[in-house]
Amino acid sequence: MDVRTHTALHVLKGAVQKVLHVEWTAGVWVEGLHGRLVVQTDRNPSQDELEEIQREANEKIQEDQEIEEYTLDRNEAENRWGDSIYDLFPLPEGITTVTVMCIPGWNVNCCREKHTKTTGEIGRITVRKSRFRKNKNLLELSFYIEPY
Repeated sequence: MDVRTHTALHVLKGAVQKVLHVEWTAGVWVEGLHGRLVVQTDRNPSQDELEEIQREANEKIQEDQEIEEYTLDRNEAENRWGDSIYDLFPLPEGITTVTVMCIPGWNVNCCREKHTKTTGEIGRITVRKSRFRKNKNLLELSFYIEPY
């Protein structure tokens, strides 16, 4: 899995949360410099909203913000961030230690993958297409990244 593309998923999720006020990620996919983020929502965003998501994500990348990672007791993580660290499908109860990836003020998620040290290492995100699946209340955003 490409580290930059995977980290871009977290940046894009933060932008989607900011613009569309969604909470849950339902799925992700990465292959090389291409990725897909699937979020739960009850509506299809407008073209203006999609452009705003891309703009917000790229502004966060340009900020070159440090990415923090913590490995800690699950209860401690939940006390600190609540259920915002989880996606639509939470972790099994038997997992007692979690790794949390945090872009302060932007995105926080349990995630065992590797990440860039800063958002600026990602490159530019281009949202290629969106697909809203009304019957499942899911929005899929396909994107790719390119170096600056």
